[in-house]
Amino acid sequence: MTLKNVKSSLNKIAKSLAEVQDSREFLLKNTREIVILCSKSIIAVHKGDVVNGKKDLIKAGKLLKLYKKKATGDLRRYLITPEQEYVEAACLIAIVEQKEIPSDKMLSVMPESYVLGLLDCVGELKRQVFDKIRIGEIDESVRIFDTMENLYLQLYTFSMYDKVVKEARRKVDVNRILVDDVRSVITEEKRRMELIKVLQKLQK
Repeated sequence: MTLKNVKSSLNKIAKSLAEVQDSREFLLKNTREIVILCSKSIIAVHKGDVVNGKKDLIKAGKLLKLYKKKATGDLRRYLITPEQEYVEAACLIAIVEQKEIPSDKMLSVMPESYVLGLLDCVGELKRQVFDKIRIGEIDESVRIFDTMENLYLQLYTFSMYDKVVKEARRKVDVNRILVDDVRSVITEEKRRMELIKVLQKLQK
């Protein structure tokens, strides 16, 4: 009895595992740039600079496409976070520009990334609503809130897939609170505006 076959097998396995490990480290290191670009994109949109927000999103999309070639098999899971951030930024821009929210196929992302990205986008919409209220754009704040609420209603059933889509339940629970909070603020602001109109009429 010899270990000839074992040695040959282990050498091949070691080589394969080394390649997988190198690809993993490459993806973890380089996809951080995608996350940073998407964060910059979202910040730019909140500042009212959609043009630069879209530029950063395009850069992130190109890098994502490039790195997907490295992410084969089980390595695909390392793209969930950057894809999630990409979806979040892309959908926020679409909503702000009053365009259709892109599908998972349009964005070329995995289903899990798409769901998680949309769930995160709900939180960004809260900030948009508050920003619009602060500058007196009530109609626009209502439009964004309607989208925010409808998006949540489309997503809340995904909490049942929490074992498959990691953190889906937690994010859905958070979004429910966000939607309720924003609804209260919108309602209060509408009442305030109506009161102002009544007082203005009385002063005439």
